[in-house]
Parts: sequence; structure tokens; C-alpha cells
Amino acid sequence: MAETSDQTPKYAEFFCGGGMVRAALQDRWDCVLANDIDAMKCAVYAKNWGADGLHEGDIAALPDDLLRQQIDMFWASSPCQDFSLAGKGRGLTGARSGVFAHWADKIATAIEAGFAPRIIAFENVVGLVSRNGGADLNTVLATFVRLGYKVGALEIDARRFLPQSRPRLFVVCTRNDIDISGLTVPKPSHAFHGKKLQKFHASASRPVRSNWVWWKLGELPAADHVLDTVLEKRAAMPWFSDADTDRLLGLMSRPSLERLSVARKAGRTIVGTIYKRGRPDAQGTVRQRAELRTDGLAGCLRTPAGGSSRQILMFIKGNQTRARLVSSREVARLMGLPDSYRMPDTYNNAYRVAGDGVAVPVVRYLDQVLFAPILQRRSLKAVA
Repeated sequence: MAETSDQTPKYAEFFCGGGMVRAALQDRWDCVLANDIDAMKCAVYAKNWGADGLHEGDIAALPDDLLRQQIDMFWASSPCQDFSLAGKGRGLTGARSGVFAHWADKIATAIEAGFAPRIIAFENVVGLVSRNGGADLNTVLATFVRLGYKVGALEIDARRFLPQSRPRLFVVCTRNDIDISGLTVPKPSHAFHGKKLQKFHASASRPVRSNWVWWKLGELPAADHVLDTVLEKRAAMPWFSDADTDRLLGLMSRPSLERLSVARKAGRTIVGTIYKRGRPDAQGTVRQRAELRTDGLAGCLRTPAGGSSRQILMFIKGNQTRARLVSSREVARLMGLPDSYRMPDTYNNAYRVAGDGVAVPVVRYLDQVLFAPILQRRSLKAVA
């Protein structure tokens, strides 16, 4: 199938959620296929982007005919719970993260029909690098190698773009026939290839190492974003009662209390964020703790589970302390979504859409420094 560089590039977005990849790529790309099994997320996607090309349902049941068209990039942000270091370690055998195999089958279907994408991009938690001793990531990459692709991985934290600490792994693969000279570096870069990723590469299977590339990216922006910039001046979220705030303070660990003490002496309002987590005490008993950070960043947004993953804002000015939940609009801003983006009506659903999403400016950055240059390259077969 002939490919032309003067047309608007096309992509398919799998496990699309509320369409944050769409928010990043809409100005330069055409989304011709989007898929998610979650009805609520599909409704949010359609509300923001329209229903054209959107297919709700299990990816395994996605009609193969939809893959028989020229698509330049397949993107997936597949479920990460079984890869997360906070999870139970099921990895690719888990019911959620195991859907990767169905996605790979769809890519194979497109390739067999003569529509191999130029780029395959895959986003997940950094825990995938070390989950099951690196075996899961090796399986993912070996799958792409068998499909005829060079493979590479990058670690990027959204804190370089947004006031949220959100490290993520981005796997970027290109078809073997694409000329990528000048887009790679001979050695890993500290900014994008951490020690765990380098350790994984050293012990990866021979096919993965033989087809591995260290992607060359541009400079990251300075990490000078602060939490205050995304806060609503008049958020609709109710303030905690004095009793609830006192209970929250009583759950703080010693390091958190020390940060609280420093913030109270700052002479201005300090906004911190709190997650409630289970932590073992000196006797090994797991107790709930409220962990406070006051570095101007929100913690990584997560899907709410029983309320414990909801992030709390704490406003500290001298001995005055007020607390409330992060609002729906604030979680959208923490993901880089514009205020025009329409979030779900219920708080938990808004948090689910954001917590399961990918940071918009990170995807936009990857498009500028990597996807666009790859698309401009000719096929080596065409040159020959």
C-alpha cells in the first residue's frame, strides 16, 4: 500500500478513555478509530469529540474490517492496574492488563491485510519495566519485534509539563523499513532512559536487544509548574469540617507533620496535597496514613477506589488549616485538558477519566519531537 507524506496523518486510539490523546493530536492528526469498553468513558469521549469512528466494546470483538485501512499510528494506553507496583503483580496474566494480547492481535490483522502502521505507541506505568523481573515488558516488545518493528522505550514524568508527578513509560516502535537515521542515539540518555530501563535492556531477550533503539528526543521544558496555577478560585467542592480536618492531621506521619510545620512558618498560604495510604507501623500493622507533600506538585492522579485514592488539597497559612478534595475541573487541568473539555457530571467518574488518562502535553511533545520526524521519513524499500 502506497503511503504519502502530504496527507494529514491518521491514527487509531485504543483504550481511548475520555480522549486525552485526541486532545493532544487533534490539530495535526485525524483520528479514524477509537475504542474503549467502558460505556461512561465512551460517553465522555463522544461528548467532547463526537461519535464518528468511536466503537464501544471489548477490543477482542472489534470488527477486523475496521483495521483494513491505512492508519499511520496505533496508540494504546492499555489498563495498567496489573503492571502497577501498587498492584498485585499479575502482569500480563491479569484480566485488565492482559488485554494487551487482544490489541496485538488487531495490529497483526492490519499488517496481514497490508496496512502496517508506521508507528506503534504504547503508554503504561513505569512499573512495567520491572514487573515479573522484566518478563512482561520483554513479552510486549518481543511481540512488536515479531510484527516487524524496531522498539524503544522512554520514561517521561508529566511534572516537566504540568504540576503533577506522573512518571510513565512510553514504548515507541517503527516499522523496520522506515529510515530512522538521525532519530536515535548510540547510548541511553539519562533524561529519558533511567537505570531500571537500562538494566532491563541489558537482560532483555536477544530479539529485543537486536531490534532496540534509544530514541533521541529534544530538551524537556523546565519543571517550573506549580499547583496554584491549576486551582479554581471558587471551587464547588465543600470544605472539610474542622473535625474532619483534625482527623486528617492526626493521620499524618512524622515526615508529613514536619512538612506541615515548615509550611506554617512560611508567612504565606502554602497549598499541599494529601493521599491517604495504608502504611505498616513499627510492629508491622498496616495503618492508614495521610501523606502530605508541599513541593508545589500534586501526586499522581489515580482511579478512585473506595475513596482512598481521592487526592486532598490542604491550604496552610500559619496555624490555619483548611482542606477539601481536588475538584473535577482541577483534575482535568492537572492532565493538561483545556477548560472547554466537558468532564463527567459525577465526581468519581471525573476522577476515573482523569486518573486513567495520559497527560496531554506529554503526548503533544512526543508528536513534535518524534512522531512528526518519523512520519517525514521515507520507506527504505521505496528508496531502494
